[in-house]
Amino acid sequence: MALAARLWRFLPWARGVFPGPWLLRGVAGSRGLCCTWRLRGLEVMGNLGTFKRSLLFSAVPYLGFEAYQVFSQAAVVHATAKVFRVEEILEQADYLYESGETEKLYQLLTQYKESEDAELLWRLARASRDTAQLSGTSEEEKKLLVYEALEYAKRALEKNESSFAAHKWYAICMSDVGDYEGIKAKIANAYIIKEHFEKAIELNPKDATSIHLMGIWCYTFAEMPWYQRRIAKMLFATPPSSTYEEALGYFHRAEQVDPNFYSKNLLLLGKTYLKLHNKKLAAFWLMKAKDYPAHTEEDKQIQTEAAQLLTGFTDKN
Repeated sequence: MALAARLWRFLPWARGVFPGPWLLRGVAGSRGLCCTWRLRGLEVMGNLGTFKRSLLFSAVPYLGFEAYQVFSQAAVVHATAKVFRVEEILEQADYLYESGETEKLYQLLTQYKESEDAELLWRLARASRDTAQLSGTSEEEKKLLVYEALEYAKRALEKNESSFAAHKWYAICMSDVGDYEGIKAKIANAYIIKEHFEKAIELNPKDATSIHLMGIWCYTFAEMPWYQRRIAKMLFATPPSSTYEEALGYFHRAEQVDPNFYSKNLLLLGKTYLKLHNKKLAAFWLMKAKDYPAHTEEDKQIQTEAAQLLTGFTDKN
């Protein structure tokens, strides 16, 4: 009877099928205690020991399922906690980025460099690159950080090919690496870089930065020195090329998507108009770049460059 009571507790499926009290009547027999289990009008005849074993074996799958449910629930809780943890890290990272805390951001994200999360990895690529560009970073450290950034961006892209930011930062980091690998590698990588910028724009046409970077790509190849053009023609049947007009189109498009989003876009609008010999519009955009609030080191450098270019206007006039 004790076994019945225990099984009654552990077998809610039995209570559902046989919801009434269990009555036991036993008589002595040649093969041990033979019993009738009366279950709300249903009688089961048989050997008590056999019936105990059958009930016990019936309980095992149920108890296994109960354990499975417990472990499954624990796994879901763990996965949910992990998601919340990643979201918390990303929120901290974005706050530090917006605050211009480059070194703190890099220190935060490098703790999770083994992460499989694409959102975290592309942010780590960006933080590595930004740290490389700090004035206090040595040339040796800069090179290590540039290659490190490319590796993080590559992993982000492998984890999520639908992430526009992963495409964008992979292209940026590949461009940086080109500075250490010579003109041939730089020109060869240009096709890949353009492809990823275009993909980033396709995935998110409202991202002004991706559009701006496509403008830089065009500007770079529009002003390529003649000797580099000659090398490019020797190495490639159709070397990458562009025009200042194409670059200008992208810079204006970025400004339309997000006005005054980036001081460098303002500067490059001014510089592109200079290349196109439109001094009036060049001065307009250079003035905007000079007056742009400086939040980062780069903003300060851009202010200085814009001011120098405007001074050049005054001297010539």
